[in-house]
Amino acid sequence: MPLLIGQGRVYDATEAIIVVSAKDNLLRMTDAALPMMPIWRPTPERVAHARITAFRAWLERERGQRYADYESLWQWSATDLEGFWSAVWQFFDVRASQPYRRVLADARMPGAAWFPGARLNLVDQVFRHAAIGTATESHAERAAIVCRNELGQRTELTWRELQRQVAALAASLRALGIGPGDRVVAYLPNIPQTIVAFLAVASVGAVWSVCSPDMGPVAVLDRFRQIEPKLLIACDGYRYGGKAFDRGEIVAQLRVELKSLAHTVIVPLLADAIDAARFPGARAWSELMVGAAPLRTEQVAFDHPLWIVYSSGTTGVPKAIVHGHGGILLEALKGIGLHRDVQADDRFHWYSSTGWIMWNVQVTALLTGSTSCLYDGNPGWPDLGTLWKFVADERITFFGAGAAFYANCMKAGIEPARIADLSSLRSVGSTGSPLPAEAYRWVYEHVKRDVWLVSIAGGTDLAGAFLTGLPTLPVYAGEMQCRALGLKVEAFSDDGRPVIDEVGEL
Repeated sequence: MPLLIGQGRVYDATEAIIVVSAKDNLLRMTDAALPMMPIWRPTPERVAHARITAFRAWLERERGQRYADYESLWQWSATDLEGFWSAVWQFFDVRASQPYRRVLADARMPGAAWFPGARLNLVDQVFRHAAIGTATESHAERAAIVCRNELGQRTELTWRELQRQVAALAASLRALGIGPGDRVVAYLPNIPQTIVAFLAVASVGAVWSVCSPDMGPVAVLDRFRQIEPKLLIACDGYRYGGKAFDRGEIVAQLRVELKSLAHTVIVPLLADAIDAARFPGARAWSELMVGAAPLRTEQVAFDHPLWIVYSSGTTGVPKAIVHGHGGILLEALKGIGLHRDVQADDRFHWYSSTGWIMWNVQVTALLTGSTSCLYDGNPGWPDLGTLWKFVADERITFFGAGAAFYANCMKAGIEPARIADLSSLRSVGSTGSPLPAEAYRWVYEHVKRDVWLVSIAGGTDLAGAFLTGLPTLPVYAGEMQCRALGLKVEAFSDDGRPVIDEVGEL
């Protein structure tokens, strides 16, 4: 990605580029026609309510550290790594069954050792918000997951029900012999069962990996063969764009080709029950969901594998990327909690398939106690107003999608504010590709005038953002707001030097 760090504007007649202002830490994708004035500024109320404001106050109160602006806060976070990441741990009150001995035991790359000694499980952090059996138990009856599909069918799981289902499935997984380090793979769409399966797998210390059912057998096998899974959880098919797609033959092929498989579980989405003749020896999802076992989590090391994701495969076989429980936990709390400002009263939706890293990011929104709102289907069917109506119906407060979605809506002449009640919407997110300046202006003209538009750029390799947003900073058309806390983002020349006022590489 071309990146330029400097004080002034940068113009390019052929393509957008990124400018980092050393003064205000803005990430700017500019063109010559952009005005200098911000297109949005946060209200004093929004600044006061933002979690980043509480974090800065906590730093001053607990550590005597005061930062006049975001740039100085970022400079500290990117240089004092132990101080910053321990602050994230403490501010979000991360619970561990055993404490860490120090933050960064070895600063080598590769080979860095973070939070040695700590024993924890990401699932514990999720279900703190269920609060069952405590004085704050009322949150347990709030929605944890809401899902709508193309048929208009709606599913809602309260925190209490989500915890019950995860506990039941985790007990069944243990009965099947699934334990710490075993790989469990899924061939499922963006539905509640997929999140339940992930949380159950993580709770027993096994390692999760998922592919979207719109992927063919070669693409799936290129990924799953590498990790030798013990269990496959698959659907019989899925619906998209008003059509049903049977996946029985592909699932059969996966079962033959994945030699390490000991078990298969089928989630019937096209039929009412699984067909034993089509899936011989497979177990039905419903069989594994019975019982009322208490949730029990394996306490694992900070870097114990949580999930495996993959590179795009454009330069050969997709490369497997392993993320750990602790790393994802802290990166998500920082990214979702501080930068995207998702809080317990939010209803969060980021349109994604299970084949995109934003599905993983969407799941981590549960760490904040918010409601995760899923849409299973084609965002453009029967028309591009579908997701905007979903936002209205579910009173979603944070809506995210790929930049291409907004560009398509703009080109199609969609005016979301005219077709849906978007009064609940407070934040709009974009990623996947650069969001052009005209799309920013379209959002503020046709979606909502008083909405925070946060455009981010990140990667599968960290399941987070390098360049991101903050609800306390202004928004400029065509610009990303800031460099992410804890990440020393720079522009480098061809010979590896950080450069100022010159185009370099991120």
